[in-house]
Amino acid sequence: MTASTSATAALPALSHFRFTLQGPIAHLQLVQPERMNAMSPGFWRELDAVLQHLQHHPDARPARALVISSSGKHFCAGMALETFANPGFAPDDRSPEGRSALAEMLWDMQATLTRIEQLRMPVIAAIQGGCVGGALDLVACACIRYATQDAFFCVQEINIGMVADIGSLQRLPKLLPMGLVKELAYTGRRWPAAQALQHGFVNAVLDSPEAALQAAMDCAREIAQHPPVAIWGSKQALHYARDHSVEDSLRQMGWLQSGIWSNRHVMEAVQAGQQKREASFPDTGGYPRFGQLDAT
Repeated sequence: MTASTSATAALPALSHFRFTLQGPIAHLQLVQPERMNAMSPGFWRELDAVLQHLQHHPDARPARALVISSSGKHFCAGMALETFANPGFAPDDRSPEGRSALAEMLWDMQATLTRIEQLRMPVIAAIQGGCVGGALDLVACACIRYATQDAFFCVQEINIGMVADIGSLQRLPKLLPMGLVKELAYTGRRWPAAQALQHGFVNAVLDSPEAALQAAMDCAREIAQHPPVAIWGSKQALHYARDHSVEDSLRQMGWLQSGIWSNRHVMEAVQAGQQKREASFPDTGGYPRFGQLDAT
């Protein structure tokens, strides 16, 4: 684990990821290319720890955008197949108690990916090669996606005799035509980046992993120039509008804007533009969880 600041001091040692925080840009990179960055229990544990850190730890307060990238030929092969043989994971399908335990485990895994969606800052994914199974669930939670020409997406679960259960079947219909989602979910076929671009699932297709990461970083830096609380508000409004009616969303917008409006931010943005300088806005975030507060 490496970082340019002390912002990782509260994190456990990471083996599946490299986490860095350089100024306002947090970068989380998958770093087990020899295993195609497969999602073992340790992967989920470390991912959850990093996301909790970004959301709640005061050292992460300067972060204004998160870039998720990978290493090696493929972004991620999805769930590590050996996990299914792990006695602690393999569900007991012979009793209602065992099946209820599976539901609880799935909800726990779903909650980790939902933290990406709920993170106070935008999340940008840079994707190369295969983005398979649980990896598709992961990137579907991102705000913005850049891919390489050789990237492809796959609802892999149907190919191993199961239903995708960590979020792609719930999030993809919000992002893509239902007929296309059904085709991908029922066939398990590979969906190339060029077609994903046509349907708006990825924002751009680049020549190489380095170019995709550069596009993600450039976008993150552009986002970081704006007031973090206004970016937070925009993310809240967009996600609410996705799941509610226009009328309800407009009502929510009124409450949201009245809660975060800042004359100072507006004047600073206008003056910085006129003076051709970088605007200065306060950091936000690093909100402590209730259970982390002092007892006194």
